[in-house]
Amino acid sequence: MQFQPILAALRKHRIATALIALEIALACAVLCNACFLIMQRVQAMHVVSGIDESALGTIKLDGFDPGQATDLNARVLAGLRGVAGVQSATVVTAVPFSQHAGRAGVFLDPDKAQLGGVVEFYLASPGAAEAFGLHLLSGRMPAQDEYMPVATFVPKNPPVLITRALAEHFWPGENPLGKIFWSEETFRVIGILDHLAVPEPGGGEAKDPDWSVYVPAQPGPQFAGRYLIRADPADLPGVMGRAREAVRKAAPEAVIDQAQSQTIGELRSKYFLGSRVMAGLLVGVVVALLGTTALGIVGLASFWVAQRRKQIGVRRALGATSGDILRYFQLENFLIVTIGIVLGMALAFGINVALMKFYELPHLPLWYFPIGAAALWLLGQLAVLAPALRAASVPPVAAMRSA
Repeated sequence: MQFQPILAALRKHRIATALIALEIALACAVLCNACFLIMQRVQAMHVVSGIDESALGTIKLDGFDPGQATDLNARVLAGLRGVAGVQSATVVTAVPFSQHAGRAGVFLDPDKAQLGGVVEFYLASPGAAEAFGLHLLSGRMPAQDEYMPVATFVPKNPPVLITRALAEHFWPGENPLGKIFWSEETFRVIGILDHLAVPEPGGGEAKDPDWSVYVPAQPGPQFAGRYLIRADPADLPGVMGRAREAVRKAAPEAVIDQAQSQTIGELRSKYFLGSRVMAGLLVGVVVALLGTTALGIVGLASFWVAQRRKQIGVRRALGATSGDILRYFQLENFLIVTIGIVLGMALAFGINVALMKFYELPHLPLWYFPIGAAALWLLGQLAVLAPALRAASVPPVAAMRSA
């Protein structure tokens, strides 16, 4: 196939060619960045919490007198443990996909010169680790006598469990067991968890969803109001309804936070509702833009086929086959789409730089570019196929008569 006739034809239709190329460039830029954002949302929604979500629920209380917190905890726990179907009830400060309750910066040296990062502290009463269903990779769980009253923010110099991700961040390639880090208190690592997601994964100041610290603590004046319930997954919805009623009777002076008093599965679904909506909107934008681009290609190709019927007839009379005509229009479309893709990749990079600057998004991986290019090449070939087949099917005599 000779490129010269195709280039000559495109030069005669500079404005139409430029408009389609610019439309493809915009489609390429939006496609690459939108797909990247969609993948970011999807990955965030599939974060591993590290807990047995299907068997857990939580109830959060507000409006109670902190001076009565110890009595409140005793009454609420007694009421929850008396509910049919409740396997365990413990006190915690937070659960994944809820409001954060204990975020602080930590240091890797006693002089507090080496910042380790901002991490999430989960305070948990005896039995909470088992209720959560945490997976211990190495070390040990806290002993009963290591659950101490909260001093200010946490108990005084507590032993803690940290996640594998946090251990690797603090001490890459080293054995983290027995290591110490500092904040208001001194924390000694006694165990490594596989996963424990922060309450607000993807939000807040934690650099990783697994930057969590599990702190054993005794419920008391500064540790009350959030309760973790474990039940059989099949019975959990009914258990939660009975548990809320039991809490109302046990602590009539407190107010149940309905938004936070749900199963962990419901909290996850609610937490990622915005991400699902955004992903759906981005998919709609991509589909609409690709559809508009395809229609533009079809319209332009159909116009050119109608305009070139005499040229097609002459070529057919001189011996060009239907396949030659078909390949001509396909190659012409390929060249236009390629020009648009080249411009679109530069535009996609620029959009990503702006998103990185204003929204702190990561760098767009380079492998999105060839995938976007392949998608647009395929779209272009499919869009031009019908007009090209119509051109290839026109008999030479009919084409000449219509000229």
